[in-house]
Amino acid sequence: MRAVRLSFPIFFITISLIYLIMIFQLPSALLGDPYAPRYFPTIVAAGILVFAVIDLINVRTENVETNEDLAALIKKDSLKIIGVILALCVGYALIFEWLGFLIATLLFLGALMFYLNGYRRWVLNLTVTLIFSFSSWYIFSQLLEISLP
Repeated sequence: MRAVRLSFPIFFITISLIYLIMIFQLPSALLGDPYAPRYFPTIVAAGILVFAVIDLINVRTENVETNEDLAALIKKDSLKIIGVILALCVGYALIFEWLGFLIATLLFLGALMFYLNGYRRWVLNLTVTLIFSFSSWYIFSQLLEISLP
């Protein structure tokens, strides 16, 4: 069980290092600060790296052989939920350019909310989906004037 628990921080350390390498291959901005496109991704990658190292240290110093959270994660139901959410994320990435931000986000978030909350909470699902999708579109597209697909 400990080996499985160790695999998570090692995975995230590896991903964050690969991400950092890819960040430094980004082209420099032609206008303004040439390194501006690298700032936010570097902060994200550094944050993932720091928390993954902290998690790795915690796992290494942990004396408990069984971890209840990890046992719950490995259950069949949990793996199904993770698989469906991963499939929805991949589907969202595939339709994003084709349908555009607003429609793709409405479909993705709606499907995700209905999957996680069920059909009984349809009012909440639709409310969250509509408010989040339209408000994020409005903030980025209208207020910040960021061009969205």
